Amino acid sequence: MSLKSRGADSTSKSVLSRKLTPFLCIGCFLAGMLFTDRMWAVPEAKVTRRRMGIEDERNVEKKESKEILGGVSRRQDAIQTLDKTISNLEMELAAARAAQDLILSGSPISGDLGIYEPDRKRKYLMVIGINTAFSSRKRRDSVRASWMPQGDKLKKLEKEKGIVIRFVIGHSASSGGILDRTIEAEDKKHGDLLRLDHVEGYLELSGKTKKYFATAVALWDAEFYVKVDDDVHVNIATLGSTLVRHRLKPRVYIGCMKSGPVLAHKGARYHEPEYWKFGADGNKYFRHATGQLYAISKDLATYISINQHALHKYANEDVSVGSWFIGLDVKHIDDRRLCCGTPPDCEWKAQAGKICVASFDWSCSGICKSTEKIKEVHRRCGEGDNALWSTVF
Repeated sequence: MSLKSRGADSTSKSVLSRKLTPFLCIGCFLAGMLFTDRMWAVPEAKVTRRRMGIEDERNVEKKESKEILGGVSRRQDAIQTLDKTISNLEMELAAARAAQDLILSGSPISGDLGIYEPDRKRKYLMVIGINTAFSSRKRRDSVRASWMPQGDKLKKLEKEKGIVIRFVIGHSASSGGILDRTIEAEDKKHGDLLRLDHVEGYLELSGKTKKYFATAVALWDAEFYVKVDDDVHVNIATLGSTLVRHRLKPRVYIGCMKSGPVLAHKGARYHEPEYWKFGADGNKYFRHATGQLYAISKDLATYISINQHALHKYANEDVSVGSWFIGLDVKHIDDRRLCCGTPPDCEWKAQAGKICVASFDWSCSGICKSTEKIKEVHRRCGEGDNALWSTVF
């Protein structure tokens, strides 16, 4: 082949290669894109599946956590229910033991003991124990003539409202003597006395109060137990309405809380022989409810009944009661309507729509000359005769 023909062939090949070069580039680019898409498609799918797997695991974990928390909550509820049941059984057992002790001791208790039926005992709202003495017949009659229902109304109060009211008294030092026979005759006439296995005496009020709560919790299954003096005016419906606001709270102690001075001087009226227990001279007592009227819930009354032989008695009854709850998880409720003054104080409050629970004079630790004045206090500060029967507790 000649040189000339070779040059022509070379020229045609170079021209052809230049024309194909762009197509080859485009083809390579497209092939590269296709290869790249295939290379990345698999990892994205894997990442997506992996994310879905993680979310599923998290959902399963959340579901398992909810199930675990639900199980724990149900167990806690079951434990609380069991604890409450055990607590109620313990209180019932303590009440049964207290009633048995009363029977075995042969104490001069009134016919109220016959209502005690452990298996089908009815529920009461409150038991009001009016502290009284052998010498206080006129005070009792003045209470009967003012704020305390009598006869069939007293029975109706128990049946329809679940409210028990009794004058609380023990027996004389010479049991069966003239004083005891007199009080027995009074009880037969009115049927409103609760007799305690306790020797009456002013310096024995702390012991009498212990015995009252122990006896009352054995006789009546109530939500609250109230102690009131026989020279204090009480609005029963207002008292009941006040107490029911706290019925869901455990271990409740309701009254007018105070903290008076500890009197070390022997000649003082409220002398405290154990004043040294309260620190230096001039110290005050711990907070406690004033003794004219206060209320405690059933669990506290049961506590007193169970531990009555170990509870210390101070000279002043209200201080003693307050001391029994020191160290316990007790809710102290300070309600000043439980310690209103006599007219015009309680009258002004009644006119303002704030009816008092209890009224008395601080200067006399009760209503001064109560046998003469309690009817007037009732007329001016009473809640009205229909209030008790129309109030729903």
